[in-house]
Amino acid sequence: MNRVLPILHVFALVVVMFSLAMLLPLLVAVFDHEPAVAAFRTAFLATFGTGALLWLATRHRRRELRVRDGFLLVSLVWTGLPAFAAIPLMLYLPRLDFTDAYFEAVSGLTTTGATVLSGLDQLPFALNLWRTELVWVGGMGLIVLAVAILPLLGIGGRQMFRAETPGPMKESQLTPRIAQTAKGLWLVYALFTLLCVLAYWVAGMSAEDAVIHAFSTMGLGGFSSHDASFGYFHSLPVEIVAETFMLIAGINFSTHFLALRSLSLRHYFRDSEAQAFLAVTLASCLGIALFLWFKGVYGDFWQALRYASFNTISIATSTGYADTDYNLWPVFAPLWMLLLSCFASSSGSTGGGIKMIRAMLLFKQGLRELTRLLHPHALLPVKVRGQVIPNTIIYAVLAYLSLYLTSAVAMTLLLTASGLDFLSSVSAVIASLNNTGPGLAKVGPATTYASLTAFQTWVCTTAMLLGRLELMTLLVLFTPAFWRS
Repeated sequence: MNRVLPILHVFALVVVMFSLAMLLPLLVAVFDHEPAVAAFRTAFLATFGTGALLWLATRHRRRELRVRDGFLLVSLVWTGLPAFAAIPLMLYLPRLDFTDAYFEAVSGLTTTGATVLSGLDQLPFALNLWRTELVWVGGMGLIVLAVAILPLLGIGGRQMFRAETPGPMKESQLTPRIAQTAKGLWLVYALFTLLCVLAYWVAGMSAEDAVIHAFSTMGLGGFSSHDASFGYFHSLPVEIVAETFMLIAGINFSTHFLALRSLSLRHYFRDSEAQAFLAVTLASCLGIALFLWFKGVYGDFWQALRYASFNTISIATSTGYADTDYNLWPVFAPLWMLLLSCFASSSGSTGGGIKMIRAMLLFKQGLRELTRLLHPHALLPVKVRGQVIPNTIIYAVLAYLSLYLTSAVAMTLLLTASGLDFLSSVSAVIASLNNTGPGLAKVGPATTYASLTAFQTWVCTTAMLLGRLELMTLLVLFTPAFWRS
């Protein structure tokens, strides 16, 4: 208990900060005289009160976080906060049970974008704003926000930051202090969000839709205020804005930070991961467009390119928007798109999946092993961005891939055993694990996850949390070594 109390103290502060996010939809509801005022007022008081009471109860247990504390705290934050985020949904939509409300909240905070709700066009603006605000806050990561603020309260945040970013390049820092790094990333994130709002508005969206979809676009979460998603707008300029900012959000925000700080584009040309991400994604847009054109899905190539580009970029970046029901396309095209969601996004972006840097390392490691068969005694270092990658990182990436595949297979088997058809099962797991949102068949872009049973919903919820925390952060809690003193 003495070990857990300091973690609960920091968690309490995060809960208090999270309650402040509810003030935005609450003020909007009050200003617009919406019926959701009572739901947000109650949710804010309950969340703030719980965090404040927990902080008071643990205020004498403050200490600097250790490595193990960071993993436990991050897991607690990402599993605990959705319960508070679900309160406004359950209060305003009384037919929504806790399982579905928690799923919706987890989907938002993990930037998955899968939904169990329908009738989005009839929901109050404040409720749709709250759903997409969850995406925006979860996009850069509540923990990154916390390490920027908690040092002001005398609580260090390095271990939280390291636990939140378990990727192979997590040790690199942009500024001398971890809090400055977090603040810098958030400033860049906020700047691009503001530009996205303005671009959507100029392209023809209403101010309300522009804000909602900018939050969702920069968080790569895919939540929309319309059941038809981007099919509601039927606008090429709006789609081009979305594609542009989805690609921006799919690049490492460290690269954006360095480019803006130096006012130079050279950092993008030095980022081999960003180059691979853009090359693979844009080439796939062209390839899928040609495939759809040859198959006669669209009679005109430019029309095929329009729909292929938007939906491919959306799924590749793990956003989850759709402007057509690509579930009706020949299955090869949506499977290609779903495969891209597994690896296309850059590390340090708001996208999901195993990330492009890991895919690059796995590809280079495969080439090294093939070359080693011909030259057993040759020194064959793996290099990325001109730097030699230590074998320890290669082994960690291989271990991550092993856990990823094992988790995907295990959860797919659970869904199929529960009665869901195979295509729906495998696509739901991949879409949830990659934080992509829509899958295929029963969970395709024209439907929701509402048709799943409670057990199937919890499997997908677990997959979303595993994907957002990149598996190891959460799975390490279940190892005996973690709990040994």
